[in-house]
Amino acid sequence: MEYSGTRLEAAETKVKTARKGFDLPFFVLVMLLLILGVIMVLSSSYARAYYDPGNLTGGNPVYYFIRQLVFAIFGVAAMLFASKLPMGFFRRYSLPVLALAIILLLLVPLIGVRANGARRWIGIGSLTVQPSEIAKLGIILAFSAIICRYRGKMKTFRYGILPFVAILLVVVGLLILEPHFSASIIIIAVGGAMMFLGGARLIWFIAAAAAVGGGIAVLLTKFPYASTRITTWLDPFSSTSDEGYQIVQSLYSIGSGGLTGLGFGQSRQKFLYLPEEHNDFIFSVVCEELGFIGAVLILALFSLLVVRGYWIAVNSRSRYSCLVCAGITTLLAIQTILNVAVVTNLVPCTGISLPFFSYGGTALLIQMIEMGIVLSASRDIPASKAG
Repeated sequence: MEYSGTRLEAAETKVKTARKGFDLPFFVLVMLLLILGVIMVLSSSYARAYYDPGNLTGGNPVYYFIRQLVFAIFGVAAMLFASKLPMGFFRRYSLPVLALAIILLLLVPLIGVRANGARRWIGIGSLTVQPSEIAKLGIILAFSAIICRYRGKMKTFRYGILPFVAILLVVVGLLILEPHFSASIIIIAVGGAMMFLGGARLIWFIAAAAAVGGGIAVLLTKFPYASTRITTWLDPFSSTSDEGYQIVQSLYSIGSGGLTGLGFGQSRQKFLYLPEEHNDFIFSVVCEELGFIGAVLILALFSLLVVRGYWIAVNSRSRYSCLVCAGITTLLAIQTILNVAVVTNLVPCTGISLPFFSYGGTALLIQMIEMGIVLSASRDIPASKAG
């Protein structure tokens, strides 16, 4: 049921006073993955941190681990704080969060920090902020609010398609300028999922699929950056010392882990053979050190977290809470699936991080806030449904 004005405020106040403890299974799964992720950052990063090719770490082998641990601690605090805020708070500030993300994306070409041939970060002192991570959350919050506002009109083009496509065009357009194709793909996928959940007509998704296919064709023909990745994906061993080097080293890392792995800290590829070993390709090190069994167990934890997230969404007491939880859970699932697919060469190589594991302060902090929002929604689930 939808509310407006004072009725909405009264309903939020009533919900706030009746809020109970958050969903414990979801919280435990998040903490398990976070702890495992921080531990794997320690194992995967110390060789590169010690070697310090960019004179960034000062030769401190635990440099990346300490920074990730600090962000993890702040992330847990942010998650717990977000879990105490009523869902009405997030609905009220949905559009401002998206507006902030767009403003930051506009600033990236002007004052952004360049790394690995792309400008995706804004430097703030010794820290860097990645606006695309804020944009992902902004899309979920804003789309949920808009869907609730136009609840009975989502099957029309004017209300069910036009505002969402306009927002996606602005955000994705700014991301392509960086360029950041992986974030663009994720945001399009999450935005489409939100529109589908909101009740948009299926015919529009068929048309969108055709448009995306055409867009991919344009990328492959007009952007050498994208076409080279496709060629490398099809035959990485044809250029093992050039474009295919990273994925070949990743496959070597995964293959050498075998069934039980080489043991924690015993990876060989992390000794400057595998690029981004503590970031986008950290799952390769997981496979090498923990083996097939360890990798499957970690993926099982991700699967359980996704299932529990959707359970919270389905049982949420408001449409907005349901949409937000479903959107955040879908984002988590997409990023996990795509990261694992990239490091195993099932899809072309793109810069997609593994939630809770890949090194990166902004991404981890935003992910923990997202988990806190899901926990906030779980507080409003009636006790008869919780379990």
